[in-house]
Amino acid sequence: MTDTPHAIVIEQTGGPEALVLQPRDPGQPGRGQVRVAINSVGVNFIDVYFRLGRYPAPIPFVPGLEGAGVVEAIGPDAGDLVPGDRVAWATAFGSYATHVIAKADILVRIPDGVSDEIASAAMLQGMTAHYLIHGCRETKAGDVALVHAGAGGAGLLLTQMLKNIGARVITTVSTSEKAALSHGAGADEVILYNDIDFVAEVKRLTDGRGVDVVYDGVGATTFDGSLRSLRPRGLMALYGAASGPPPPFDPQLLNTLGSLFLTRPTLAAYTATREELELRAGAVLEAIVAGKLDVRIGARFPLADAAAAHRALEGRETTGKVLLIP
Repeated sequence: MTDTPHAIVIEQTGGPEALVLQPRDPGQPGRGQVRVAINSVGVNFIDVYFRLGRYPAPIPFVPGLEGAGVVEAIGPDAGDLVPGDRVAWATAFGSYATHVIAKADILVRIPDGVSDEIASAAMLQGMTAHYLIHGCRETKAGDVALVHAGAGGAGLLLTQMLKNIGARVITTVSTSEKAALSHGAGADEVILYNDIDFVAEVKRLTDGRGVDVVYDGVGATTFDGSLRSLRPRGLMALYGAASGPPPPFDPQLLNTLGSLFLTRPTLAAYTATREELELRAGAVLEAIVAGKLDVRIGARFPLADAAAAHRALEGRETTGKVLLIP
């Protein structure tokens, strides 16, 4: 790649082939903005939703929300950031690029001891795991949690954070290799959902009681079973839909299954203020520095191969975090 700024540009929503590398300079920062040279980009399922058009964006657009890099230039009223600062972010739209213009108030400094790659791998999924545990409900020691896709990037972080507070963790995965990764992250029990009905196994593992909370980023294929895995008055946090959106359902089911709670949260709502962003990002990055959180990078792709990264992610061929390297 030349020194000319480049970006992945979507000119028509659709399959992975819609991700095309083009020369593209985002320009200079305006008021409250910062220009960052990107060293690492986090790939997330929300990027797939934008690519498909499930989440609308003005055409043409540069996808991507998460990354890490070095401040190149700052606009007026951009806080105390200076050129040369290493920063990371989870909500800078247009991050599939060599450079991005981001609002200064969504950037956090990367502490010494954390690489740009690890920071870009941890921001979105790490803060997601934090708000799921310490926002949607205050999960505590002794609680029993069901985590779907236990070997995925979010699943591995959720498992570690839950174990750090003393919860019991049951995960679901598709293969024995992924089961080993999930056990390695601290899962107490791992269910191979292709071999066994996870609802029946959850009930067996909990002596018929069910779990206190389900963290479901899968969606369509797990939704009904997730609700049926809960104890009465348990909570299900549907934070993604990797298998597609769940079908419509009658809320009366929540009553029938025991006055259940269901939430569909987003990271934006749980980092709505600068204080909350710093709280969650700080907790994640400090845990990494302290050795309490291991961030697994499952695959790295050159920025130009963003389409291959999406195919791998959608095909569930990956474990841990997928990165694009400009």
